[in-house]
Amino acid sequence: MAVKGSQRFFMQVAMWVMVLFFVFPLLWLFLTSFKNRVDAFSIPPKFIFTPTMNNYGQVLQNSDFLANYANSLQVALLTIVFSLLLGIPAAYALARFNMKGKDDTAFWILTTRMAPPIMVVLPFYLTYSQLNLLDTTSGLVIVYMLINLAFVVWMMKGYFESIPEALEEAARIDGTSRLGAMLRVTLPLSAPGIASASIFCFIMSWNEFIFALILSGESTKTVPVAVTSFITFEGIRWGEIAAAGTLIVLPVLIFGIAIQKYLVQGMTMGSVK
Repeated sequence: MAVKGSQRFFMQVAMWVMVLFFVFPLLWLFLTSFKNRVDAFSIPPKFIFTPTMNNYGQVLQNSDFLANYANSLQVALLTIVFSLLLGIPAAYALARFNMKGKDDTAFWILTTRMAPPIMVVLPFYLTYSQLNLLDTTSGLVIVYMLINLAFVVWMMKGYFESIPEALEEAARIDGTSRLGAMLRVTLPLSAPGIASASIFCFIMSWNEFIFALILSGESTKTVPVAVTSFITFEGIRWGEIAAAGTLIVLPVLIFGIAIQKYLVQGMTMGSVK
């Protein structure tokens, strides 16, 4: 018993060390956002200081940054909607229908995630310049949707395959159609997978930099690109960058907390019982 107790203690210590390791950068970003320029550059670093709201004031008074913030929200939400609208039916078809070349199609969808963004950004730029999609919200949404589709399809395919097909057959015996069984039975049971896919799509489109830098313009610039405006010839304004970074992290935290119950619920296991 003593051995098991000591093992549990060391496991808990190791877990908290890992949590601190991953949380510390966010904590340091948050603290720096309340420091003045002298405290931000102090050596050794200051953990006890007089906080100031000037950095947040400078960021929030910047109308361009607020417009870029709204652009990022719009692009991220639209990306989630269209990625799920296209990815979920595709995943359901791959999981439920016995069609020729199904495995090859699934692998081809996966290969769209293998190319690094820097390799395909130039073809996208040339194509968008011909289609007048540069500096448009729809252009960014299309790119992000194509990037996210592979993850959505493969993740939801696994969730659909884990749900017993007998549940849908029972619903169809009661008189509903295959589409009705999918909407009323399969999708509710796949809520954890949909929530996970949604937050992944949101994080990816919210944080993406390369495509936003090349394909967007002044009217559609997103916040990852807007943060670079605080790097000036006079120097790097670390306080404003930290404040802007904290504001950028907030939507991801709020979105993750809002749907966390769907991420941890064992809805599929409950249905089988």
